Amino acid sequence: MDPRLNFFGNPLAGKVLRHINSANKVVSESGLPIATQELVKIRASQINGCGFCTDMHTKDAIHAGETHERLHMVAAWREAKVFTDAERAALELAEQGTRIADAAGGVTDEAWQNAAKYYDEDQLVALLSLIAIINAYNRINVINQQPAGDYQPGQFG
Repeated sequence: MDPRLNFFGNPLAGKVLRHINSANKVVSESGLPIATQELVKIRASQINGCGFCTDMHTKDAIHAGETHERLHMVAAWREAKVFTDAERAALELAEQGTRIADAAGGVTDEAWQNAAKYYDEDQLVALLSLIAIINAYNRINVINQQPAGDYQPGQFG
């Protein structure tokens, strides 16, 4: 499969990605646990069918020390015993935030209040922002049919 266009080589796309990457850098340095960040990115990418981002974030998570067992269970996190209550709250928020169009009410108060039990206000800002950012990346890659499988950890600096 070839991408529809060379998004990574296009100057305008480069400008767009620099801005999204800048926002992502702020989130990555926010104090929201790195493991939580990667789990959220993986789950949203799975839901959106973004092979490129799923490949990238599973490899980045492994590189950061995440276990294969936990990564294999992300799609079935509700039934898995390997996640903390805080991670479960983040994953629920990520799912509801990613599936906004599927639910008339958007993100439930219950999901938000559950996340607020485990994360302070800055971490909630980071979590909400991360969900929006990964969904933007997913949409770019899915629309462009960006192929997956060749990513190497640290490839994008």
